[in-house]
Amino acid sequence: MSPAYDSNNIFAKILKGEIPSYRVYEDDKTVAFMDVMPQAPGHTLVLPKQPSRNLLDADPATLSHVIGVVQKIANAAKEAFDADGIYIAQFNEPAAGQTVFHLHFHVIPRHEGAALKPHSGKMEDSAVLAANAQKLIEALS
Repeated sequence: MSPAYDSNNIFAKILKGEIPSYRVYEDDKTVAFMDVMPQAPGHTLVLPKQPSRNLLDADPATLSHVIGVVQKIANAAKEAFDADGIYIAQFNEPAAGQTVFHLHFHVIPRHEGAALKPHSGKMEDSAVLAANAQKLIEALS
């Protein structure tokens, strides 16, 4: 059995507006924003507003909605960043690599021959994040 959901995790704080983010999409159930430590330009996170640690304890109706938004963001990211492909990642529990315990999907544009950067340590410059967010917003409209 998984531990209880922690309503003070960083994504819960972002959802509550306690921590700023570069949002690119939002509806009544879901939000998408730029990852501040992107593995590639355009790395976006998609998460439900409903609290759940990960896919293992999420409400199936929530998952159904979120995956549609993941697809929408993936298509926009492929266009906005002229990507050759899109990498979708989702981790469940520490043994699988999960470090933030609020269900989320990574949407990462990929280009042939370009390696992913590590997903830790250095935060991206805010001007770069803002510019990349704008590219995605325009591709979504």
